[in-house]
Amino acid sequence: MKTRIALLREMGLPRPYTDSRPLDVVEAQLDEPGPGEMLVKLAAAGLCHSDLSTINADRPRIMPMAIGHEASGVVEKVGPGASRFAPGDHVVMVFVPSCGHCVPCAEGRPALCEPGAAANGAGTLISGERRIDRQGETINHHLGVSAFSDRAVVSENSCVKIDKDIPLDRAALLGCAVLTGVGAVLNSGNLRPGQDVAVVGLGGVGLAGLLGAIAGGARRVIAVDLARDKRDFALELGATHAIDPTEDGAVETVKEWTGGGVDLAVELAGAVPALKYAYAITRRGGTTVTAGLPHPEAELSFAPVTLTAEERVLKGSYVGSCVPVRDIPRYAAMMMDGRLPIEKLMTHTIKLDDINEGFERLAAGDAIRQVVVFD
Repeated sequence: MKTRIALLREMGLPRPYTDSRPLDVVEAQLDEPGPGEMLVKLAAAGLCHSDLSTINADRPRIMPMAIGHEASGVVEKVGPGASRFAPGDHVVMVFVPSCGHCVPCAEGRPALCEPGAAANGAGTLISGERRIDRQGETINHHLGVSAFSDRAVVSENSCVKIDKDIPLDRAALLGCAVLTGVGAVLNSGNLRPGQDVAVVGLGGVGLAGLLGAIAGGARRVIAVDLARDKRDFALELGATHAIDPTEDGAVETVKEWTGGGVDLAVELAGAVPALKYAYAITRRGGTTVTAGLPHPEAELSFAPVTLTAEERVLKGSYVGSCVPVRDIPRYAAMMMDGRLPIEKLMTHTIKLDDINEGFERLAAGDAIRQVVVFD
C-alpha cells in the first residue's frame, strides 16, 4: 500500500527548519501487516520535543527514518494472529511497545519493556521487522509508530483501544504528552490530595503534568518556566503560583509559599538546571521526579547527603511510569468529563505538508502542542 511519510534523512540540519527542511514528505510503500501487526489509518499526530530531539540530533536515531510517535487512528486491517483489535477500532499509539513477558513487563512496568526498548533503538517494530520501503530502500520506524504518515503498520503491542466518541485529534495527545506528564505526577510522583506540587518546564508535556496535578487534588500548584507567556498560561489553566527560576531568590520564594518546599517537584524541561531547581525547592522528605530527556552527555551534580539526611527521593519517570492499557482509558475519561482539558494545550492544527514549519515553531517556543490532522 502507498502512503505519504515525513522522512528524515539527516539529523542536525541548521535552523530555521523552514529553510533547511529536514523532513521530506514523500510517497513510500507499506508492507502488509505481519503476525501480531495492524494497518492503521492515522487521524492525528502531535509534534513533540522528542521528535525535535531526533531532528536536531540531541537524541540520535538510525537514519533514514519515518518519524513521529504521538498519534491516534483507526484500524484498517489486522495481520495474522493479531487478536486484540478489529478493523474500525479507534486506537491511541504508544511509543514503547510492550512484549508482556520480560521482567519489567511482568512486574507491571511496561514502559521499561526490554524487547520494546531494543526495537526502538534499532528502528524496527517489536518483531524486529521493518515495513516501510521507498524505491527499494528500507526505511526505519520511529519508536514503533512513525506517526507522521497517512497510514502506518504497527504492532498491536503499540496500541490501546479507545471509545469511538473520543475526538481523535485530542486522543493523539494521550499517547505521549498526557501519558508522560500526567503519569509523572500521579504515578511516578504518587501525588496525594492536599500536597504542594511544582511543575518545572511548561511545554506540552509539562502543562499536561500541571493539569494532572490540578486534577489530582494538589493544594498549591506552582508553575515554573523561563518564559513569561507560559507562566501566564499556566495560571489561566489553574496554577496557583508561577515563577521564573532564574530570578533572585527563586528557591526561597517557593519555600516561603509552601512553608519549606513542595512535597513533589516534577521536572519536564529536559535540562539539568531545571532539574537542579526542582530538587532545590523540594522539602525535606519530599520527592523530585524527572521525566525530561536532556542531552545524553549532560551530567547532574548535587549533595547526595541530602538523600539520607533529609530522606529525599530523586527518581526518574519514563512514559509517566504508565501502564497504557490502564492509564489511557483512565485519562481519556478524565479528559471527556473536563478534569483534564488537554484541548487547551492544542495551539495549532496543521497539515502534513506544513510539518517543517511546525517544527520551526516548536523549536522557537512559539507553540504548546501542534497536531497534524490527516484527511
